[in-house]
Amino acid sequence: MKITLRKIGKSPQNFESAQEGVTLKGTLAFDPTIKLVAMHAKLSGVVETECAVCGEEFDLEVDEDLDLYISDGVFIDENNSMIDVIEAQNGELDVDELIASEVELIKSDYHCCEFCEMGED
Repeated sequence: MKITLRKIGKSPQNFESAQEGVTLKGTLAFDPTIKLVAMHAKLSGVVETECAVCGEEFDLEVDEDLDLYISDGVFIDENNSMIDVIEAQNGELDVDELIASEVELIKSDYHCCEFCEMGED
């Protein structure tokens, strides 16, 4: 799902996209004070990941709040105040690519299956 950034106004617009068992649902609104699109969303669902202890694959419940800003093109942070800015190319936000990126970020973290959390092998 791609969203054209120039069509996003000051009033929040709802969006929802799902990919491989994970759903990203929230709002997008243009913030004229910083000239960026603000995204307030929730990433939820189930991600298959690997246990960092035993190496077995297991399903991980995901329930993350995402508060990000989106720039139409390269963003130059002159005040060093924005850390979560996504630079969209060609005036479009690719929501599916964002979901895939967030899922990979979650998978790269340290996770233990229920057996290893209880101390069993």
